[in-house]
Formats: sequence, C-alpha cells, structure tokens
Amino acid sequence: MRKARISSRREPTIALINIVFLMLVFFMVAGTLSQPLDKELSLVRTADLDGRSPPDTLVVHPDGRMSFRGEDIASAEDFLARRSEEEREVVRVVPDQALPAQTLVNLARDLRGAGAQRVLIVTQRGLE
Repeated sequence: MRKARISSRREPTIALINIVFLMLVFFMVAGTLSQPLDKELSLVRTADLDGRSPPDTLVVHPDGRMSFRGEDIASAEDFLARRSEEEREVVRVVPDQALPAQTLVNLARDLRGAGAQRVLIVTQRGLE
C-alpha cells in the first residue's frame, strides 16, 4: 500500500478575492448609488403659486416667458440689469413643470453668461 500524497499546493484564494472585488465594484457602478426620487413627487407649477412666488425669484412659465415680482422680463440680461451686484451672486429660478428642460438649461447658461455667480432651481420641495 502506498501512502497518499498530501498536496502541498495551496488553493488559489487570491483569484477568488479578486473576482469578488471586481463583482463588488461592478455592482456599485452599475447599481443605483443615490436614493431615487419619490414617485409621487411632481415639480412646481407656477400656476399653483397664485402670485406668491418666493421673493427674489425669476419665474419661468411653460411657454418660456419670464416674470419677476409680477412683471414680465424680456431676457436674462434684463433681469440681471435690475439687480444689484450683491443680488447677482445667487439667482433663484422657479420653472414651470411643463417647461422644456433645454429651455431651462439655456436660461441658466444665459444667466451665468450675464454675470450670475450661481443659479439655483427652486422646486416644490424647496417651497414647503
């Protein structure tokens, strides 16, 4: 009878650890890392504000028309021309829910180009 040889070869645990680590990284990247928005959340509608928009906010209607404190504004440059240097640092915008996203992006770019330091979008959550 022969004695069974005991294999001195180690199991390749490093390869297994590498595979598990790569799977972890893959699922972290592919999965959702942030909390999804509440399904019942809907963006603010300027029609629901009843003329009571937050003070010092630029209201943008669904057709792209802008107003500030009830007065129509022709452009982002006109809006910033009415504000002091200190008020230009942070510009708050209340968009209508039906406003196209591209229109809102263009408005934010125009505001930044006209001298606004920061452009904040005010939503229903921010108004409550």
